[in-house]
Amino acid sequence: MRLLLVEDNQFLAGNICDYLTLKGFTTDYASNGKQCVALVQENNYDVIVLDVMMPGQDGFDVCKVLRGKLQKQTPIIFLTAKVELVHKVQGFESGGDDYLTKPFELDELLCRIKALSSRGPRSDIGKLSCGDLTLDTSEQKVHRDGKEVKVNQAQFQILKVLIRNAPGIVSRQDLEYELWGDELPDSDVLRTHIYRLRNLLDKPFDTAYLETVHGKGFKLNIPNTENV
Repeated sequence: MRLLLVEDNQFLAGNICDYLTLKGFTTDYASNGKQCVALVQENNYDVIVLDVMMPGQDGFDVCKVLRGKLQKQTPIIFLTAKVELVHKVQGFESGGDDYLTKPFELDELLCRIKALSSRGPRSDIGKLSCGDLTLDTSEQKVHRDGKEVKVNQAQFQILKVLIRNAPGIVSRQDLEYELWGDELPDSDVLRTHIYRLRNLLDKPFDTAYLETVHGKGFKLNIPNTENV
């Protein structure tokens, strides 16, 4: 397995590289975002371990470049001392797949790397479509029947999860986890997002896509079309 470690703390980076080498991994190293982007353009990696607080571009911005401009599907795990929920949300919204806070145990990092690798490359980078509904994940834009639908980041994430699972049902719990992980908000924010998304996505059109399946969750109901 080939990894890319991006970490500006050389002492920590050395420890991680030595540990992963002992575990049989081939690990390339970058000390900043610019080096990371250059290496990703030249090589294919199974997992990228990406520090957040670095000189120049931080890890979140680097991740956006990898997911957006470069359209890279490689799983990414953030390493950071930023422990607040707002930073974790920012990490996932920028395109990350996992988030490990410092200090951490190397054994836990290894387990997370193996878990990400087992999932394989991301399948949702680029454009997703279902019927005449299209999501551009690099530009964070939604179109229905060729017309742009203005949504916020949470609503975009909800649609992305529903399209990936269409025509299946996504439970409330799964949607909440996708949005907030284990730290759920105090109020029923999901209900508000679904209500507003339904008005944005369905109200201007003749047919309704977003369906609430009582007691089960939510789905995209697209009559007489096949999921693409």
